[in-house]
Amino acid sequence: MPEPIIFYDIPGNAAKDKAWSPNTWKTRFNLNIKGIPYKTVWVEYPDIAPLSKQIGAGPTATTPDGSGSPHYTLPAIYDPNTRTAVAESLAIARYLDRTYPSSGPTLIPKETDALHMAFVQAFRDAYFPDAGQLFLPASCAQLNPASEAYFRRTREAWYNAKLEDFAPFGSEKRAQHWKGVEKALHTIKEWLEADGTEKMYVMGDSISFADIVVVSHLVWMKLVLGPASEEWTDVMKWDGGHWARFMAEFEKWDIVDVGTEFEG
Repeated sequence: MPEPIIFYDIPGNAAKDKAWSPNTWKTRFNLNIKGIPYKTVWVEYPDIAPLSKQIGAGPTATTPDGSGSPHYTLPAIYDPNTRTAVAESLAIARYLDRTYPSSGPTLIPKETDALHMAFVQAFRDAYFPDAGQLFLPASCAQLNPASEAYFRRTREAWYNAKLEDFAPFGSEKRAQHWKGVEKALHTIKEWLEADGTEKMYVMGDSISFADIVVVSHLVWMKLVLGPASEEWTDVMKWDGGHWARFMAEFEKWDIVDVGTEFEG
């Protein structure tokens, strides 16, 4: 029996919604859908770089400040069965498909690596410019004190603006960003139906990593806005309720274990 994979996630400050990050949700959904045993270790933002170096997970980018410094991010996993550390959700998905081919569905089907990379980038380009302005400030409020201070300092430096000024409630700026998010999701639905037939998933009838990318961002939106908020309620009505139906498809995999805290 293989040992559980160690999955590193960033904790929120609400016991019910401790898992909140869209990027780490991509890997959590991946593991849950494939049915691969894992254990969560919760890592605060200032500990991500030390943790990554400790387990041998490399940086996933350079810091957005233009300095060229290595940028360590989560999700990351450590597989004790192969003594392998992997960071970044798409790389993790590829690793899990190749290392555990008999565990659940293949989420990056053969010969679709390039298409998945293109989808991830296209989704980000369409969605994140507006979504980031709306949901990054709300994410900051979701964090524990050590992570909150780090998140605020880094994001305000990267964007050269106070989080409170990104998209204030009641402002025209916020209304415009919401229009951008609605347009982005509608565009993605149009991608799904490019052949004129209604579809739930990018690959047609089967779930793939591309769908996990989308649902993970919707989960992020729901958690940081609040499932009872007027804004989230409106999102669930968009495109004739398509996104509510889409999220319902993933409810059985919306599972978060208790986990343990990273102790350095």
